[in-house]
Amino acid sequence: MRFLLPLLALLVAACGSQAPRPTIDRAEVPAVAVPPAPTSAPAPRRSGAPAKFGGGYKDDGPGDGPTVDPDTVPDAVPRIEPLHRFANKPYSALGRDYVPLRELTPYKGRGIGSWYGRRYHGQKTSSGEIYDMYGMTAAHPILPIPSYARVTNPANGRSVVVRINDRGPFHAGREIDLSWTAAYKLDYLAQGRALVEVESILPGQAPAAAPSPQATALAPPPEDEDPIARLAAAPPEPAETPGDRSGHYLQLGAFGNRDNAESLRGRLARELGELAPMLSVHAAGPLFRVQLGPWADAATARQAGERLRQDIGMEPVIVQR
Repeated sequence: MRFLLPLLALLVAACGSQAPRPTIDRAEVPAVAVPPAPTSAPAPRRSGAPAKFGGGYKDDGPGDGPTVDPDTVPDAVPRIEPLHRFANKPYSALGRDYVPLRELTPYKGRGIGSWYGRRYHGQKTSSGEIYDMYGMTAAHPILPIPSYARVTNPANGRSVVVRINDRGPFHAGREIDLSWTAAYKLDYLAQGRALVEVESILPGQAPAAAPSPQATALAPPPEDEDPIARLAAAPPEPAETPGDRSGHYLQLGAFGNRDNAESLRGRLARELGELAPMLSVHAAGPLFRVQLGPWADAATARQAGERLRQDIGMEPVIVQR
């Protein structure tokens, strides 16, 4: 989504900075796997697939020549994996607080499923892995990273199993963000989104029903482990780098894990268009903050923040450094 033109006038007082590339922090994955949970039968092959996919929703598809036939891609196979050391910490994104689940536990959710494709293909996910639009993966706001889930499209009964390795989506009402291939299998590529049901899969066990923990997802974490409460406090003391600039910034997220912050920065860069060079990841204390700016004064920053709220639903915090 490209940012509306009125905000571009605010760039006159701004100068962009680019955050340094982070070091990938991957959790080791054991070689021994357990038998997968039962999965749905493969969906029947569509006539003529893969056909002319074109750009797809918001021109994010693979174009006319996908490099992989999505009908041949199998579901993800659940296995025992250690949880990521950092990607499951509480975080804030686009004005909302999230508390990821820190253990594999039954989960059931229902909401809007979206998908992301070539604009993110090859970029880092919150797990530090590289996003592959042809893989069977997904982004979820609170399910553990990594974990596995069955996603069902109740409109047509199609079902897939995906591996959760990224954070998002962060817009209200969104439940999960699927890879291009997973959305293809659920048959909602054209419209870009659909109502879906998400159920966690525990390795070696059949999916179990459980009350949806959506309320828990938005509740504040315990006080002794809440890094988000400091977001609206006094401006942080920055760890200066050569690319830093003083001024007023719009803070769009704060994470204990740099990979999470870089993942959000990458997503926003594609939504904000010409404003993308103003995005940066700013390290201060234990948090990595995704910020947009700088603006020369607080009034201009507030005007930009109000435009963000009106146009794309972001709830930024104004900070000064």
